[in-house]
Amino acid sequence: MTRLTRPLRPFRTALIVGTMLAVIAACEGVKKEAEFPGSRRKGQSAPTYGDNTESIFGEGGLTFGDSDTPQVDPGGGGVGVNSFLWRASLDTISFMPVNSADPFGGVIITDWYSPPETPAERFKMNVYIMGRQLRADGVRVAVFRQAQDSIGGWRDVPITAEAAPRIEDAILTKARQLRFETLQQ
Repeated sequence: MTRLTRPLRPFRTALIVGTMLAVIAACEGVKKEAEFPGSRRKGQSAPTYGDNTESIFGEGGLTFGDSDTPQVDPGGGGVGVNSFLWRASLDTISFMPVNSADPFGGVIITDWYSPPETPAERFKMNVYIMGRQLRADGVRVAVFRQAQDSIGGWRDVPITAEAAPRIEDAILTKARQLRFETLQQ
């Protein structure tokens, strides 16, 4: 390096830093947009701003039945399926570990469960809630059973035909009790 470039290095650094500070200071008076644009409605040329946009959950937003606003369907509660059937299903199969639960789709999938009395067999259930009404055909249950073979592996074993309808009946009975308790309050 020559003697002339050494004194220019601090000057160049000071010039870059000063330019950056001037650019940042110039942005002070810029008006910031506080809201994101909403969707364009049919016939509009510009997007809408503010609270007048529609919600993807409909008028009133997303509720789970505990809000202060009265609901048209007391069994609905903002969930995609009947809330009495949903709670009754979870209560009825509470002895089994739940693998996944989707209240909007109405599907509860349990993990495998081995009863303490018979550790060589295990069960799994899928519960499907079919709609928003509390009806006899509003819930379907699929039951799976496996037994342990002599080398320790699991194999599928047929389940009795009345197992799934008995669980469905238990869920429906519990849902009716929950509905009755809610109406009595």
